[in-house]
Amino acid sequence: MKTHFIFVTVILSILFACDNKPVAKLTLSGLNPTKFQTEINNAHTALYILKNKTGMEVCITNFGGRIVSIMVPDKSGKMQDVALGLDNIDDYINIPNNFGASIGRYANRIAQGRFVLDGDTIQLPQNKHGHCLHGGPKGWQCQVYDAQQIDSATLELTYFSPDGDENFPGNVTAKVIYQLTNDNAIHINYKATTDKKTVINMTNHSFFNLSGDPSKVSTNDILYINADYFTPIDSTSMTTGEIASVKETPMDFTIPKVIGQDINNDFVQLKNGNGYDHNWVLNTKGDINQIAAKLTSPESGISLEVYTNEPGIQIYTGNFLNGTVTGKKGIIYNQRTAVCLETQHYPDSPNKKDWPSVVLEPGQTYNSECIYKFSVEK
Repeated sequence: MKTHFIFVTVILSILFACDNKPVAKLTLSGLNPTKFQTEINNAHTALYILKNKTGMEVCITNFGGRIVSIMVPDKSGKMQDVALGLDNIDDYINIPNNFGASIGRYANRIAQGRFVLDGDTIQLPQNKHGHCLHGGPKGWQCQVYDAQQIDSATLELTYFSPDGDENFPGNVTAKVIYQLTNDNAIHINYKATTDKKTVINMTNHSFFNLSGDPSKVSTNDILYINADYFTPIDSTSMTTGEIASVKETPMDFTIPKVIGQDINNDFVQLKNGNGYDHNWVLNTKGDINQIAAKLTSPESGISLEVYTNEPGIQIYTGNFLNGTVTGKKGIIYNQRTAVCLETQHYPDSPNKKDWPSVVLEPGQTYNSECIYKFSVEK
């Protein structure tokens, strides 16, 4: 009888345990961290959560060094997710996208995927209109970074890119350090070293919708760019080599204006980019203490200020989002539902000798900084 009682008790305990499996704790943005756990080429992926003392949360996966979500308060104090992204690692792997990615080796475009370095012609993959875009189809946004969470607000990501990676020269060790500060700013510091002369240009490719509702367009947001000049593009989105004044053109954001005010104008640059998809030449001259750009949502009151030591910033208004991608919370990402603010050297700089150099030599350390600072305007 006693044996029977023990047997029944054990069975009931097992059944109870099966019916009460631990439920994964969701992030403030509603993400399930277990959905970001997998293995790619013997490297493990995960979701890392940064928090500050004011309650802001930033979620990052080491697959591509991607920011997956950013939770900040709006003008009513409600927390809003202002970054487009996907809610599981499988979608990040299988759906072509750059949401939130740490781009490398070379952000933006290199003409015909070709440049000359010390007399040697380097031929890179041609993955967009005959050009090399964002380091090629197997750029760092598609690789797994080694991750070390330093503390609750700091994540250090490291990636080793071997000589010949997408045909870029040199063994490069790159780091991306994300730090969330108590004044609601995301500090991003990129560092890299090489054992052979190479080129490098890293950036973050977050898609921001400051309303917190990416089912709505971002063309009602107000944009300021601290730049009197920009680099025009041709019909393949390649820079022409010209540095042109923004004065009396739709490219002028020196006085803040609504993004949609001129975006559909009959202006060749807007036609070439299908909207805004251009590099602006910053007036800041590498001074990270000067504001480079500011984006504000009148609806939510959320503002985003951008600071950088880079000479340029690429503004992209989500012109090629087309409703084929379903993001977090089942929201379909349609055209112009986000704005990217990518701090960088100018596109195709390896082929533009008069532009700021992107060459990195042995013994040097590449150092690029970007600050995304959030606040509320009531």
